[in-house]
Amino acid sequence: MYPVLLQIGTFQISTYGFMLMMAFIVNNYLLKKYLISIGKDGTIAEDIIFYAAIGGIIGAKIFYIVEYYDTDGYSNVKGLISIFKGLFTLDLTLVLSGINKFGSGLVFLGGLFGGLCSVTYYVKKNNLSWLKVSDWVAPYIILGQGIGRLGCFFVGCCYGKPTNIPWLFSFSNGRPPTTYESFQYNHPEIFDNLVKPFYSFGDFIKVHPTQLYEFSIYFIIFVYLIKIRPFKKYDGQIFLEYIFLAGFSRFIIEFLRLNPSYMFSLSSAQLISIFMIILSTFLMYLKRYKYQND
Repeated sequence: MYPVLLQIGTFQISTYGFMLMMAFIVNNYLLKKYLISIGKDGTIAEDIIFYAAIGGIIGAKIFYIVEYYDTDGYSNVKGLISIFKGLFTLDLTLVLSGINKFGSGLVFLGGLFGGLCSVTYYVKKNNLSWLKVSDWVAPYIILGQGIGRLGCFFVGCCYGKPTNIPWLFSFSNGRPPTTYESFQYNHPEIFDNLVKPFYSFGDFIKVHPTQLYEFSIYFIIFVYLIKIRPFKKYDGQIFLEYIFLAGFSRFIIEFLRLNPSYMFSLSSAQLISIFMIILSTFLMYLKRYKYQND
């Protein structure tokens, strides 16, 4: 894998950070193009992406610190402080330093919440319709998720459980690497059943490339949302469809991931996904009922 894309002396750009940047650049281009096509000011796209980037990165990092503080929380707190300092002093070097400190340590669901909060502030500040804006950006949120997962693949994080199917990958430089010893130490709950019977000391373990699974699913959802957008029946429909599909797909993928369980043998991402599914289903029902009876 390729966790570091470029290194000059002590300065380095992580592959995940580069893919994150590409997600914002691509989405900025596509959103701007779409807004111009419907007669809106293209600069709105740049503002939305800027606010989404700031709120999303901070929210994702805060959620990561909360969930993984016992492993590398101190380093992540220092990274977050560097980002805040850089943003307030307009010092790009500090921002990049902070991003490099925490590398790929981001939790998307935290990023979604943080991005929604910051974009909501922008929407209210400029007297825009929140529901209309949410439909504008929904397809690009899921596309950004997919591009981010490609970054995870190249870094070697967020991979899945060991199994024997042919298309598996091992991440020798992963975070952490998929070694026999790493699974024995980091994942004792599955070691005896999924690792020990098939591998030996010193082996590299092959695992599900769940990052690629997610990228494929999210890209399909992106295309679907783009296709149905011209035919929406009410404002907020595309965003609610996104919430449902993103929640459902993440819930399923989590069964192949290595995230710790919290309640009912479900991970925190699955619990949040269930909330997303229920909330979006309920709101879509209300919206459809109102649309049909108006």
